[in-house]
Amino acid sequence: MKPIWIVDDDQSIRWVLEKALARESLLSRSFTNVRDVLAALEDDEPQVLISDIRMPGGSGLDLLQAIKARHPGLPVIVMTAYSDLDSAVAAFQGGAFEYLAKPFDVDKAVELIRRALEESLREEEMDDRLVDAPEILGQAPAMQDVFRAIGRLSQSNVTVMITGESGTGKELVARALHKHSPRANGPFIALNTAAIPKDLLESELFGHERGAFTGAQTMRRGRFEQAEGGTLFLDEIGDMPFDLQTRLLRVLSDGNFYRVGGHNPLRANVRVIAATHQNLETRVKEGLFREDLFHRLNVIRLRLPPLRERPEDITLLARHFLQKSAKELGVEPKRMSDEALAYVSTLPFPGNVRQLENLCNWLTVMAPAQTIEVKDMPREMIGTSQAESTGSSMRAPGGEPRMAGGDYDAIETSDYGMGTPAGEGDTMVATRPPMTATAPGMASAPAFAGNAVSASWESLLAGEAKSMLEAGQPEVMDVLTRRFEKAVLEAALGVTRGRRVEAATRLGIGRNTITRKLQELGFD
Repeated sequence: MKPIWIVDDDQSIRWVLEKALARESLLSRSFTNVRDVLAALEDDEPQVLISDIRMPGGSGLDLLQAIKARHPGLPVIVMTAYSDLDSAVAAFQGGAFEYLAKPFDVDKAVELIRRALEESLREEEMDDRLVDAPEILGQAPAMQDVFRAIGRLSQSNVTVMITGESGTGKELVARALHKHSPRANGPFIALNTAAIPKDLLESELFGHERGAFTGAQTMRRGRFEQAEGGTLFLDEIGDMPFDLQTRLLRVLSDGNFYRVGGHNPLRANVRVIAATHQNLETRVKEGLFREDLFHRLNVIRLRLPPLRERPEDITLLARHFLQKSAKELGVEPKRMSDEALAYVSTLPFPGNVRQLENLCNWLTVMAPAQTIEVKDMPREMIGTSQAESTGSSMRAPGGEPRMAGGDYDAIETSDYGMGTPAGEGDTMVATRPPMTATAPGMASAPAFAGNAVSASWESLLAGEAKSMLEAGQPEVMDVLTRRFEKAVLEAALGVTRGRRVEAATRLGIGRNTITRKLQELGFD
């Protein structure tokens, strides 16, 4: 483990922290100015960095910015006098892990440093896992069976049928089969047969000659020709029109096909991999799928398990998708707390891996803190018991629904992929769904339902409002809202022993929000 760096021009502060860390058997290295730290970063880096804000020759905020540019995952603790609190809060926007107010309790300082240390080690472990991450992730026995099958088929050109629910990653498996096959240097062409209109699908597959039909002004190569020497992946093969199934059977049987409107046979040197979420045996019995084509495609069958059958993979996948989403958006990766990971691992995920990825994209954008808690999940995901326990943070005094995370009250988002048909929740748009909507397969979440305590205080609140209104008191809503917020903040600060940032995190609001509220409400 690398040492902890202490940056402060005050010798007594450096001495106290050095001795405290030494008692905990933690290595440390001290600096008196920003310039020396930047020079040391050329050859070394700390596990955690603790820096004062105001120092001669350079600001701790400038140092924070420079460190985050080089080492975005490095936890930085900002030390500040109470008069510098606004600067400390502003530092969080630059990615500071936490602030330590001077004068500080040594034991609390060590506790904070240990938390930062755990975060740093956790990030390193996560980075190690994601280096050269494989195209498919999975530790569950069912996924290991899939990996073994891909390995056995690595030197084969045999036709493969991939089955599994929507969102389980059938195309990823098809790409892996191609990548590890003798055809890896050839093209990989994918076609979703359910997404192409019936009248165009034949031309998409086999191409057409000039003048073959109205609008065919030039000759066009189809997907079989485009995939020459490589692999053709036919997704949702169960939805292929019956008459086209006959033409596909002929290609698989003798390797020859004709372009639409053509008279010269073409030879197809293509490996076909098909996939479907449907039960083809049932469709054969119903007369919707040719039995002979089914047997042609069903040479080797790979079944991908739904996510609910591999819950042990959810943690691994969630961490991977949070890292991936952060990289795509150019932001610092967020992580789920142990409680949030445990909660997510219990969800059914009808949309499977795609749905989990959509959730992680949503959380990367919408979660108010770097550590994601259960309360930060989209409301539709939080079951009844969770809604009851967190109901007070989900409704304002007047009963108005409120998003968890006060800084995002003005942001409207679309469905994040939970409970939508696979493939339809991949894009976020700026429209907020009704807050009372419940995703299919998820428990409804009425705030306060069945909670006698909550009902009791709501009744008292309603009575107080009625009395004030009958008395003709002005600005009743504003007065009650301030009283409500003050009571909640007092409770939060009592639980966290005055630690504002932790109180903000627990309440599900932003750090700037809690600072502003405390000032507005006249807290000492």
